[in-house]
Amino acid sequence: MPTREELALVVRTTISDVLGTEVDEVHERTSLLADYGIDSLELMEIGSRLERALALRIEVEDLTRAEDVGQAIDLLTLRTAEAR
Repeated sequence: MPTREELALVVRTTISDVLGTEVDEVHERTSLLADYGIDSLELMEIGSRLERALALRIEVEDLTRAEDVGQAIDLLTLRTAEAR
């Protein structure tokens, strides 16, 4: 099971790849909606890539509920622990 820090790097890297930003620009308090104006297709792409990277089923509602990147990381940390 990845540590929270390892998971955070995967999440931040995935988000930056989809949005075309640098990993260093994506922080725990980054709001994808407020800071990047992310749309549903981009969010679905992030979710799909994270599912493949983590070998984990991620519900769309899980990602839409997260208000910032840190909450998404916390949620995925919980989901990976439940899956093991």
